[in-house]
Amino acid sequence: MSSFEYNQERDSEDIDRVTLSDEKGSTLDCYIENAVEGNDGTYLLLMPVDVPVVILSWDGEEEYSSDGSEISNAVLLEDPTEIEEIFADAKAVLAELDLTLKLTAFTVTLTGELPPIEDDGVLTLEVDSDEPSIDSEELQFLKDFYHNKHKYSIYTPLSPLLFLAKYNLLGKIELVSPEDKQMQVILEELLFDEMEE
Repeated sequence: MSSFEYNQERDSEDIDRVTLSDEKGSTLDCYIENAVEGNDGTYLLLMPVDVPVVILSWDGEEEYSSDGSEISNAVLLEDPTEIEEIFADAKAVLAELDLTLKLTAFTVTLTGELPPIEDDGVLTLEVDSDEPSIDSEELQFLKDFYHNKHKYSIYTPLSPLLFLAKYNLLGKIELVSPEDKQMQVILEELLFDEMEE
């Protein structure tokens, strides 16, 4: 199975890093994967140094499709308050795998050596969007846990999590939306240059 694997042994001397901060003061260390100069600053393609994770909350009710196969109702946990509430339990179960869970800016991350990818441990998560097509993302299963009798699962994306940021003329780094039409051109240039290297 081909997949993106986070190289946790990258030589920090060879790769520049920046630290992103959110409004609560949380930070996220990122590698600078690529950069391009613009009129109003330098645009950066960033990837977290630590491995990003997602936490899914499972709806307890089972549903079945017309062909009789089971449909799982998983909800991606995005609310910071909910994540903080279950964080201690999630951290404890990942510690059993010698992984350390961290509350960081913009995403939850972990450090440690990931277990090998197994085909039966890969979940394809379909993400509903306003677009006519539905995006899907492949996730590697790490661990299940319960909090207040409710089931949660921890996964890590098989594709890299990338951020688009701008190092402005005042020397500040700020995230910019890749949805902005002007930013899409810059993002395409950053990604295209990255693939050529």
